[in-house]
Amino acid sequence: ESLLQYLPAGQHLLVDIEGIEADFLNSEARLAKAMVDTTTHAGLTLLSYHCHSLQPAGVSCVGVLLESHISFHTWPDEGVITLDLFTCGSNPLVPVVPVIEKLFGVPRINPETGLKQETRSVWSHELRGFRSFDNRKKHYLDGSSDLAYYVTSPLDVVMKKEIISDFSEYQRIDIWDILHVGDTPSYADALKHGLIEKDDPRWFLPDLASPTRMLFLDGALQSQSKTERVYHEALVQPAMFTHPNPTNIAIIGGGLGATLREVLKHSTVKSATMIEIDEKLNGVAREHLPYMSDCSDLVGRASCCFDDEVANIIYDDGKEWFVDRYGATASKAPPKEKFDVIIMDALEPDHDKTDISSPLYTDRNFISSLFESLSDEGVIVIQVGAAPSINDQRPDLSVHARREQFFRLLESEVSAAAMFVYEEAHSGFIEPRSFLVACKSMGCRQRWSAGAESIDFNIYERIVQTVSEGPALVNYDGSTHASYSTPPRAWETVYCRREPQPFECTYRNLDVNMDIYSDFEKRNATDPNTGKISSKVFAKEVIPKGSYIMLEDLASSLIISDGTIANLKGNTEVSGAGRVSVIEDLLSFIDNHGHKSSAEGSGINLVEVGGSFMIRRSEDASEANVGKWMPSYPSGKEPTYSPVYERHRASFDLFLVATRDIGEGEELVKPIDLWD
Repeated sequence: ESLLQYLPAGQHLLVDIEGIEADFLNSEARLAKAMVDTTTHAGLTLLSYHCHSLQPAGVSCVGVLLESHISFHTWPDEGVITLDLFTCGSNPLVPVVPVIEKLFGVPRINPETGLKQETRSVWSHELRGFRSFDNRKKHYLDGSSDLAYYVTSPLDVVMKKEIISDFSEYQRIDIWDILHVGDTPSYADALKHGLIEKDDPRWFLPDLASPTRMLFLDGALQSQSKTERVYHEALVQPAMFTHPNPTNIAIIGGGLGATLREVLKHSTVKSATMIEIDEKLNGVAREHLPYMSDCSDLVGRASCCFDDEVANIIYDDGKEWFVDRYGATASKAPPKEKFDVIIMDALEPDHDKTDISSPLYTDRNFISSLFESLSDEGVIVIQVGAAPSINDQRPDLSVHARREQFFRLLESEVSAAAMFVYEEAHSGFIEPRSFLVACKSMGCRQRWSAGAESIDFNIYERIVQTVSEGPALVNYDGSTHASYSTPPRAWETVYCRREPQPFECTYRNLDVNMDIYSDFEKRNATDPNTGKISSKVFAKEVIPKGSYIMLEDLASSLIISDGTIANLKGNTEVSGAGRVSVIEDLLSFIDNHGHKSSAEGSGINLVEVGGSFMIRRSEDASEANVGKWMPSYPSGKEPTYSPVYERHRASFDLFLVATRDIGEGEELVKPIDLWD
């Protein structure tokens, strides 16, 4: 550490204080003493100093330190001092801020009341100079640190209040209350303070705004009090509703309690096991972040989520706990019941300030043990860090290389049936947070892609009532889930930068060099054997191989679920044959001209309702001249994870192309097993 003192780097602290007594700000002696005491408290070596009184008022002082300098200037009439402290020493300067506030913040006396006025200070701390990459990475106040970005660096902050700064066995824990200059009262603040007048200027000031409580682990932001419910609902609820009946839940990490809180909102849950490595973090959260584990508003739950009868809190290494019970070399007996949903609420894959999280994303045995611990319809959800950008590098070479490694391990897991990514942009981080859901059964796809109304019905059926009679969920509902079900384009863009490029990436966009043919001749023909009249479609001009066939008609196809078809069939059975002929005809049309989506387990059927349904289907494959735009995957099985398939599924399931040159007047023919 002594060597660090001689590196070309340092710390820079700026402190501005207002509301200070004028006599103090005009006194060279008192100011000099405050400066000397500051350097002593900071563990710095003051070599010399000089103070100079200014006319008509004010004092400027500068002190030469062994480590660098300290200086300030005062404005007595305005009650203001601005102070500058720079040091190339290793002693931290942030703890010096309250010392400076105490020594220099001599309050003014209100002449009307005779009472002391409150002083107000703003301050900023920066790391300066040049450091090696390793030294920067390890420093919790480095410029890339969230703690620096949100708290210590900004100067225009009304309030910065340190609640706790401590170390556990595993990580540094910092909690701050922050109020920015631009903060205004929230809806809850307005109710609390009776803020109802339209023209009340306090609507636009931070005076009545509640501060934001922020938690940092090793300098990385973990939660904000005003947005943590959005984040934790996004982490927990999509996975919970992707399972048909989640009763047994496991949480890896989650020591703050908010993940457990979201789980306990489900009336189906009979057991919730939380495996948290850092017991001290849990204690800090109970004391300083009690709202995170507050279940007092949930009917039938304990006031503190940790104390609920279905909660089982285990302080252990989550990776080792699963590997020891479900891994290839398991040495301990697993619980009797397998888990329906596993929620990994740990530090994100690319967090590089600590080694706690790395094994969770790089150990194949651990990942296999997770799937081994799942029930047949089991679901895993993981927070996987900041959302990608369309400008990102190939994923295995970028800052998200560990995330890519984790994805590859999941994709290669035999028990993984499907993987979906989604984002939440309103959870309090600079960039949208991204999440991954991995399913053990293809059946989860239908629930993942469920419509908003279906999710809302499940919320009504499953989520517990509240004592306040307000909604238990503040951000998540059916429409929110629907917005998650299609991954943003950046995921597709980055995925297609993999090498070798995935097969399906070639089909992300229609080929602008190929024409779309929509005008055809329709002729009726009578089958000589059955006497049935059928339609046939003929080309009016030469259609080159690869050209698109009737895309407008195909894009208007009817999309109908297995559930809807089952309901229609139920209506005909209840009414009796021939009583609802319209429905019977519709079912017959669906049967003749519909096909299943290639997304196994989706329960989606696509029915051609335009001219394309009249194209004849032939059992003779050699006769066919029309085929799928998106060919079958070369391996015969779609990839477990592909944002391309998730984003373009309907096009892949519907669009047709000419599989060879089609001559003028030639009939269009599809193979009978086209969509099998």
